[in-house]
Amino acid sequence: MHNKGKSVFGQKKSKHVLILANDDKVRHMVIKPWILGIAVSFVAVMVIGHLLATTYLVVRDDLVGSSMARQARMQHSYEDRISQLRSELDRVTSKQLLNQQLVQDKVAELMQRQTTLSDRHGQLSPILDRAGIIDVEPQQIPIPMINPLKRAKSASLNRNVLQDHVSSNKKPKISSFDTASISAVSAFAPVQQITNSISPTQTFVKTSSDNLFGNVALSLQNIEHEQIARIQALAENTATRTAQITQILKGSKLPAPKIDADDESAIGGPFVPQSESDTFNYSLRGLDLALRHYDQVLTHIENLPLKHPVIGSKISSKFGNRRDPFLRRYAFHAGIDFKARTGTSVKPTANGRVIKAGWQGGYGKMVVVDHGNGTTTRYAHLSRILVNHGQMVSIHTIIGKVGSTGRSTGPHLHYEIRENGKAINPLKYLNAGSKLRPILKSS
Repeated sequence: MHNKGKSVFGQKKSKHVLILANDDKVRHMVIKPWILGIAVSFVAVMVIGHLLATTYLVVRDDLVGSSMARQARMQHSYEDRISQLRSELDRVTSKQLLNQQLVQDKVAELMQRQTTLSDRHGQLSPILDRAGIIDVEPQQIPIPMINPLKRAKSASLNRNVLQDHVSSNKKPKISSFDTASISAVSAFAPVQQITNSISPTQTFVKTSSDNLFGNVALSLQNIEHEQIARIQALAENTATRTAQITQILKGSKLPAPKIDADDESAIGGPFVPQSESDTFNYSLRGLDLALRHYDQVLTHIENLPLKHPVIGSKISSKFGNRRDPFLRRYAFHAGIDFKARTGTSVKPTANGRVIKAGWQGGYGKMVVVDHGNGTTTRYAHLSRILVNHGQMVSIHTIIGKVGSTGRSTGPHLHYEIRENGKAINPLKYLNAGSKLRPILKSS
C-alpha cells in the first residue's frame, strides 16, 4: 500500500493505495475514504450482529425459562382464583340449600301446628255444643286462620325499622302492647351475631325471614295458649256452677244430685312432664268431665219442681195449719194457693209424666205429675184439663187452666208437692228455684 501526496490549500493530502501481487502481475488499487467507511461500517455491523447473536444465544434460555415461570405463575394464580370462586360458589350454594331446608322445616312445623290447632277445634266443636247451656259463646275459643302467614306479614316491622336497626344496632321503639313488634325485636338477637360477616341487604333479608316466621310461630302459640286458657276457664266456670247448684240444693235440704267422681284411690306411674299437646288433652278431658257433671246436675234439677206453676200470681194461702174457709176451724193445708184469674195457664214445675188427670173429690179437676224418685206435684181446682193420663210433659207444657172447681171459694190454683206420698212445703222448692234462676241460663 502506498500513499501519494496532493496539496490541498497549501497542504499535501495522502492517498491510500492497495497493491496486490500475484507472481509477475502487480495491481494497484486506490482506497478512497467512502469505500473505507463502508468497509468499516460493514465490519462493525457484522461484529455487532455477531455479538448480539452470541448474547441472544446466551440469554435465550434464561428468557424462555423466565417466561415459562411467569406463565406458570399466572396459570397457578388463575387456577387458585377459579378454585377459590368455585369454593365460594359451593359455600353459597350449600348455604342457600341449608337456608332453604331451614325455611322448609319452619314452614312444615308451622303448618303442622296450624293443622294441630284446626284438629283441636274439631275436637272442641262437640264439647262447645254441649257448653251452649253455659253463657260462654263457642266463638270465644280461638281457631287458626286459613293463611296465618298473611296475619304475621301484616304484623311484622317495616323495612325502614329493620334497616335502621342493622345500620345503628339499636332496638326500635315499640309499644308495650305491640306483640308483633316484641317478637320482631326478639328476632334481632341472631342477626347481631352475623352482622359483621354479611352485607346489610343480607341482614335485612334474614331479619325479615326470622321476623316473619317468629310472628307466625308467636301467633299460633298465642292461639294455642288462648285455646287452653279458654278451655280451662270454661271448665272452671262449669265446675263453679255445678258446685253452686249443689250447694243451693243442700242448703235448701233438697235431694242433691249424684255426680260420678273419678276414682283416684288406685292410680300411679312414673312422673313424665306433660307437653303442650298433653296440656291441651288434659284440659279438654277436664272440660269434658266438668260438663258431664254439669249435665248430671241439670238432669237432676230438671226433675225437681223448682219452677212457678202460675207465673206472676201471688200466694193467697200458705202451707201448714190454717183456718178452714168453710168450717172456720184450723186444719192442715197440704199445699199453697196461687190467686189467679180463671183461664190462666198452668204449667208443671218440672218435667215428668201425668199419672192422674180428672176429677178428684174436693180437689175438683186435678192433674198429678210424677217427676221420679218418689216426687209428685198436684195442680187442683182447674177449670180445664189439657193433658191425658200417661202423657210426658215439660216445664213448657200447658197442663190446664186456673178455675174454682171442687172445694174452692174462688178462682185459684192449689199446688202441692209430695215426696213418697208425704206433703212438703212447696216454698222450699220455689225458694231454691229463685236462687238457681240467676245461675241457670234458661229460667
